[in-house]
Amino acid sequence: MYSLIDIQKRLLPDVLAIMQKRYQILHFIHLMEPVGRRSLAGSLDLTERVLRSEVEFLKAQNLLTITSAGMSLTVDGKELLGQLRDVMRDITGVHTIEEKLQSKLRIQKVIVVTGDSDETPWVKNELGRAAAAYMKSHLKQNDIITVTGGSTIAAVAKMLTPDLAEYDLLFVPARGGIGEDVKNQANTICATMADETKSNHRVLYVPDQVSQEMYEFMTKEPEIKEVLGQIQSASMVLHGIGDAMTMAERRKSNEHDMKIIMNEKAVGEAFGYYFNEAGKVVYKVQTIGLQLPDLAHIPHIIAVAGGASKAKAIAAYMKQAPSSTILITDEGAANELINE
Repeated sequence: MYSLIDIQKRLLPDVLAIMQKRYQILHFIHLMEPVGRRSLAGSLDLTERVLRSEVEFLKAQNLLTITSAGMSLTVDGKELLGQLRDVMRDITGVHTIEEKLQSKLRIQKVIVVTGDSDETPWVKNELGRAAAAYMKSHLKQNDIITVTGGSTIAAVAKMLTPDLAEYDLLFVPARGGIGEDVKNQANTICATMADETKSNHRVLYVPDQVSQEMYEFMTKEPEIKEVLGQIQSASMVLHGIGDAMTMAERRKSNEHDMKIIMNEKAVGEAFGYYFNEAGKVVYKVQTIGLQLPDLAHIPHIIAVAGGASKAKAIAAYMKQAPSSTILITDEGAANELINE
């Protein structure tokens, strides 16, 4: 039996196209508010004339307001946007993409958000929103959450809310610092998550990459040993997946290590492990913190990564990922993964 949406697709495709366009306008205003018409037109790849007509219609429906600062959604607009999300996922076929990817990657669940974060930076906020929503639905009292660094995981932190304070959570970094922007380091992200949720956090002030001698020395330090114990006791891991060469450059890897990573054709990185397209670990950084085998003991593993350029990295890591993994990605990466 045809669903109503299937019937509309066949008999009234223009209606669905209009609805999809207006949904995208509301969606982008919500992500960027307050936003000017010119900036919004550029993000949506619409002419200002076309956008002006649509904005006037949505304003007449009391779905958005216009001030000197720009356009913002009304309470009604936000409510309608929330109700439309699942409908639009059916129309665009996102549910089908999720099911195909889940089967192909052989993991527990795939959640796909609209857009491509390579092309539209605001899609990272949607990845963050989806990850935060999944986290909220699976948290328990006194949970310990282990968190890696990266700009995508930083976006998740911004989407957490104070209503999680009742869970008395503890956020701990999965590893030490890395040679990148401080705001994207695991320690900083843990602090932000704790602040947003009125919870607690720990820090791990150690280098991301250490020698074997330094590793053995530092892991005996009482404070570091305590944090490592909390990492091992975590009930949830929130992590990103990186492009191999990008991560090697961020770590300021020496010439010898870079040569190995390049010669072994590494495409993805997670937790200090570098993977080739077959999913084989071809190089490992000596890090203090969460190790790949530790994931087997952690109930909830949430990987967040998006953008078409990350597809190979995601595919490579997923060949090693525990089957209990939840992947949260965007359409850009998802379509590339399905077409591989």
